[in-house]
Amino acid sequence: MQVFACLSIPGMRKSLLASPALERPASAAEIDRVFKALADPSRRELLDRLHARAGQTLGELCEGLEMTRQAVAQHLQQLEEANLIAVQWEGRAKRHFFNPVPIHEIHERWIRKFERDRLAALRTLKRTLEGDSDG
Repeated sequence: MQVFACLSIPGMRKSLLASPALERPASAAEIDRVFKALADPSRRELLDRLHARAGQTLGELCEGLEMTRQAVAQHLQQLEEANLIAVQWEGRAKRHFFNPVPIHEIHERWIRKFERDRLAALRTLKRTLEGDSDG
């Protein structure tokens, strides 16, 4: 059983690991929201920026982007609805934090099961090429 630490920052709307998926698999609607959010290159860039430096405000995230502040705010809203970011209020400043849990859930559900078969095939190929019939 894996144990996850919960990062809870005072004033943060959601705990970064307070995902119901830790108790149950993510629903189809939750996964759809994550895929939809990740489908846009602008939102992926925002996630990359938050991964590189957590806790940025809207103004900081707008720096160097060729998007209006309103467009960035809308992208952040979609990322928040997909639970890909969590927010913390510091006075009037809203700080954004990348939440990797939904991406991990997708990996567990959609990618890992394909890795198993591929790795088993590689193991079989290795044994065949090395002449190891004992397993």
